[in-house]
Amino acid sequence: MNSEMKQISILGSTGSIGVSTLQIVRDFPDRFDVVSLTAGKNITLLAEQIRQFRPAMVAVVDADDAERLSTMLDTDERPQILSGVQGLIDCACAPDVSMVVAAIVGAAGLRPTLAAIEAGKDIALANKETLVTAGSLVIDAVARSGVKLLPVDSEHSAIFQSLEGQQHKDVRRLILTASGGPFRETSLAAMEQVTPADALAHPNWDMGRKISIDSATMMNKGLEVIEARWLFDLPVHNIAVHIHPESIIHSMVEFQDGALIAQMGVPDMQTPIAYALSWPDRLPLPLEPLDLCRVGSLNFFQPDPVKFPCLDLAYQAGERGGTAPAIMNAANEVAVDAFLEGSIGFLQISRLIEAVLEQCSVSPVTSISQVIDADRVGRSTAQEFIDGGLA
Repeated sequence: MNSEMKQISILGSTGSIGVSTLQIVRDFPDRFDVVSLTAGKNITLLAEQIRQFRPAMVAVVDADDAERLSTMLDTDERPQILSGVQGLIDCACAPDVSMVVAAIVGAAGLRPTLAAIEAGKDIALANKETLVTAGSLVIDAVARSGVKLLPVDSEHSAIFQSLEGQQHKDVRRLILTASGGPFRETSLAAMEQVTPADALAHPNWDMGRKISIDSATMMNKGLEVIEARWLFDLPVHNIAVHIHPESIIHSMVEFQDGALIAQMGVPDMQTPIAYALSWPDRLPLPLEPLDLCRVGSLNFFQPDPVKFPCLDLAYQAGERGGTAPAIMNAANEVAVDAFLEGSIGFLQISRLIEAVLEQCSVSPVTSISQVIDADRVGRSTAQEFIDGGLA
């Protein structure tokens, strides 16, 4: 095993992926050293992480939070504290960093992740929106910089592992698995009445609020389809989604000779995170082994397009290409926030996204500024629909 110390930056250290990543650092202090951390609003947790891992640099979104963080730390434990988008970029591009764990939720992760790629940093990618909104730009930047882009999402990690040693020309399709979320067996009529608390109660995975809602609508799986299109260079129509309630098979690859290779494991994000951090090595994680005899059976179902229209909307946006995925993603982020705030109902999330996609014009993606503009237009259009009561 290659035991060289890896210097890492974690973008989104207080989220679920960031916390799990730091647990791996804690368990393997001879393998990983934290150079920089970034966070959103959870300043209290960030202060605790700074005391334990002693990064040289941190960044938060808001300048007032940066000042508040400074007052929470003693002089001898205080790193360089930055704020804003440039602060996130500086943390991602710090000279000592060799790998960036890109775990900021949503489109906000795009600019620092792309900057890190252009600065020659390997990327452990947990922020699917980076590829959803600007896939062609990101993949081109990876090729120019010669860096590694390693997937952290359990589904994409499973495909990555299943493809190792295989030839791309032999792949027929990818199959992403989905738990089905909390409403897999809920009637459409009952889904009209679900609350944010209902939607946040994921049956198998411990995730953040936004990702949990995306899982409940199955938009999360739609975003993963578009991400897989860029990661593995396959058309969207060659990527399928199967509901697999046990969450044991994390995804599969089907080859042209009919062979199917799957990656299995207990539903714990430490496994794909650790594999991205240590690839091509595997770390001896302190997780309970998978006992298939105790699991007993594995089940698979087709997603219901009537109950989960967000999945079809993502397929449509992915097939359309250009700025359509960025517009769709922006509308979804606004819709999820509105649902969590009680401004719209659960089923109105998909109706809002569909209305925004119909309203906004789509163009080819040629620059990061164009993606950012498409994101802005998608957000403002979604908010206009909400304000007008048309969601």
